[in-house]
Amino acid sequence: MASPLLATKFHVPAKRSTLVARPRLTARLDLGRAARLTLVSAPAGFGKTTLLADWLATASADGRAVAWLSLDQRDNDPAVFWAYVAAALRRAVPGIGESAAEALVASPGNGEAIVAGLAADLDTADLDTAGQDAVKHDVVLVLDDYHMIDATDVQEGLAFLIDNLPPRVQLVIGTRADPRLPLARLRARGDLVEIRAADLRFTAEEAAAYLTGAMGLALTAPDVAALEGRTEGWIVALQLAALSLQGREDAAGFIETFAGDDRFVVDYLVEEVLQRQPNRVRRFLLQTSILSRLTGPLCDALTGDDDGTAMLETLERTNLFVVPLDDQRRWYRYHHLFSDMLAARLRNEAPDAPPALHRRASDWYERGGNLPAAVRHALLCDDPARAGELVELAAPTMFRDREEATVRSWLDALPGDVIRARPALAIHYVGAHVVSGDFDGIEPYLDAAERALAEYAGTQDQILRMIPGMVWAYRAAIAQSRGDMAGTAAHARRAFELADADDHMARGAAAGLAGLASWTTGDLAAARESWTQAVASLDRAEHVSDAMGGSIALADIMVAQGHLGDAADVFESRLALAAATSAPAIRGVGDMHVGLAGVLCERGDIAAAKEHLDADRALGGAAGMPQNPYRSRVAAAHVAWAEGDLAGAAQLLDDAESVYAGDFFPNVRPIQAIRARVRISQGREAEALAWARGRGLSVDDDPAYLAEYEHTTLALALVAQAVRLRDDAALADAARLLERLRVAAETGGRTGSLIEILVVEALAQQARGDGVSALDALRRAVTLAAPEGYIGSFANVGDPLAGPLKALAKEGNAPGYVRRILAAIGAASDGPYGAGSHGAGQRGEQGLIEPLSARELDVLRLLRSELAGPEIARELFVSVNTLRTHTKSIFAKLGVNNRRAAVRAADELGLLSRTPPA
Repeated sequence: MASPLLATKFHVPAKRSTLVARPRLTARLDLGRAARLTLVSAPAGFGKTTLLADWLATASADGRAVAWLSLDQRDNDPAVFWAYVAAALRRAVPGIGESAAEALVASPGNGEAIVAGLAADLDTADLDTAGQDAVKHDVVLVLDDYHMIDATDVQEGLAFLIDNLPPRVQLVIGTRADPRLPLARLRARGDLVEIRAADLRFTAEEAAAYLTGAMGLALTAPDVAALEGRTEGWIVALQLAALSLQGREDAAGFIETFAGDDRFVVDYLVEEVLQRQPNRVRRFLLQTSILSRLTGPLCDALTGDDDGTAMLETLERTNLFVVPLDDQRRWYRYHHLFSDMLAARLRNEAPDAPPALHRRASDWYERGGNLPAAVRHALLCDDPARAGELVELAAPTMFRDREEATVRSWLDALPGDVIRARPALAIHYVGAHVVSGDFDGIEPYLDAAERALAEYAGTQDQILRMIPGMVWAYRAAIAQSRGDMAGTAAHARRAFELADADDHMARGAAAGLAGLASWTTGDLAAARESWTQAVASLDRAEHVSDAMGGSIALADIMVAQGHLGDAADVFESRLALAAATSAPAIRGVGDMHVGLAGVLCERGDIAAAKEHLDADRALGGAAGMPQNPYRSRVAAAHVAWAEGDLAGAAQLLDDAESVYAGDFFPNVRPIQAIRARVRISQGREAEALAWARGRGLSVDDDPAYLAEYEHTTLALALVAQAVRLRDDAALADAARLLERLRVAAETGGRTGSLIEILVVEALAQQARGDGVSALDALRRAVTLAAPEGYIGSFANVGDPLAGPLKALAKEGNAPGYVRRILAAIGAASDGPYGAGSHGAGQRGEQGLIEPLSARELDVLRLLRSELAGPEIARELFVSVNTLRTHTKSIFAKLGVNNRRAAVRAADELGLLSRTPPA
């Protein structure tokens, strides 16, 4: 198992007996309750942590929930950082951060999704810290020692959290250096409260209270003033000076010689303090200075003695720079500055000692089962071979817990020859790089893994038995990253052949990679078969989240094939499986909602699509894949487009582009191409054509699946331009392109694309005045689309199709289905021929192609109530069958398929706000 979260990191330091009250600063901290960020920033030794601990003692007493987190270097891994933040909040207020904790396991690199989950939890929780019902309380989240954090991903995630903090949450950062956060913007908006070194310096009165009161030194007022002046109020210097002054008879003489800049003052005082300690204490301090956390048994492992616990208690009692990290006084840390000084002194006095001490610490942690800590010390003990062995043992669990960034940092710290000599270590190196999308320079490690594996021929070790298949799976991934689909398919087949029959994870990965190769080349039948096999293998491996990710691919392929119903079944079955588990948020559940919203939007059920997008948002992104932020925005843009909000759709697409996260899946519907179609609907086809030129698209291009959507968009833009400018040449160009696209889509079995192409062909033929050909193309599109319930592909092009569609309905060609398309067209406000192109006379007073009857309005009003169907029938004095007939007609006219959606559509159209008929 991975190392558990260290409870000591959540411990608010105890209030010291030598504390000097500083009301001027605690009042400033209280002002932070009205700001987004409170920043306590000053060099080491200025009393930041002590001030915060004193203030929080009051904060807890007045009902605020306090979440404290002490940070260290390991927290630069986003997975580790956000796990601790979520846990700190959860300790303060049970339930807070649970969804974010689930997201950490699922997608640790997706900072926005994780932080959104935290913000949502904080905004919606009751925060009942006093056991009172429905009482709202403030939360104070303190991140101490934030200067230890330099990871860009963590900084960006925290900036996102600051922007989305609910009003009842106060974020406080204690740091030695200003963090890379938007401080200038926060300052300009009045959202930043700052306490800096100038504020933290002891005033003359505070210095006197500390030296003569708390420390009990017999100093004169001139002595205190001189020492305060020489230290410029720097608290740790005063503390060190006070320790050196204890027992001195010539205090004035010592103070007179106390001078120099900070670094030399510190060096001098440490020398004074250390020289005054017994040899046994001095040796303990130096030997344990390599530790970031101290506990008695660990100290004993380093010193070879058996009094570590007693020694730590003594150090605390004598105020010798140790800070307790828990209430049981089992774990401590040195004051960071003091620790740095001790470590520097150790290096000077015994330069060979630190590696040996780190080795002892590593051995102690390994015996205790804490492999990550064992690795960290091993990397500092000048024994890379041992460090490599420990990384090899720790990596599988770290990968499972999605801490790949930490594994990569370990491996990057090891010499390449150590990694290449061990096949499992080499595979872990490749895996850590592939996960982050970094394929440069990893192939030699695959070669090395195969060579090193020869030395273990015949082994029964499970990990080593999996390596051959993993080598070829990674070769397939490399080929895919280079666009070599033939190589991807060949390597994936080889990986599948080498994987053991019960190695479901490897077989699933190989099948998925083979499916990617087929998908990218447009062979959707083969891609669907491979991804079906991949998802089944991942299910057997019980990798639920990976199976969710494979289901996205499988459903996307089904949509491209024109099988909307099959895609909906995939999403719905996954949601049902997730609902049957006890886990609060499985990675990928949010994406199932988003995918289903896309299908429902295409089918014209806008209300239901919105419900699923709302469900995804309610999860706060915690249950989403890394691509969820942009996928959800694209789906929302399609909903806005269907509702006629073209400006909103364009903005959502801009937002989607800003958070775009690519993956291995082919990007067959680029955001820029979707935006171009929205521009066409706004009558801005010139911008769409400019986009096409920028992409290098031409009507003479050979059809290719990856560019099929873009080429269809180009044809649509040309038709719109031809109509506006009466440009016959543009129509002829569009017709030539569309014919080639149609043939390619037919041959490839891509019915989803074929329907869109036929719709644009119908527009082109109509623009040329060939109504018969236009009707033929539209008739074929309707025939293909009706069984799957396509609406959006017709409705998004607007009014020009209304006449031919009505003609089809009169022919008896799926009249009910065609009426739904016409109703959807009427719900939009623009079309590809310019803003406001819809004829107002097409819709009745209700805004529908076919208005509701008075009786249907009566039914609709009661559908809005809590009455069940039989009760509504009794209220209207009709049979249940008659009610069903009315309801079915209402759904068809509104273009919906359920009661809730009908009520929402009625509200949007204002149908229920009108005076009921007499």
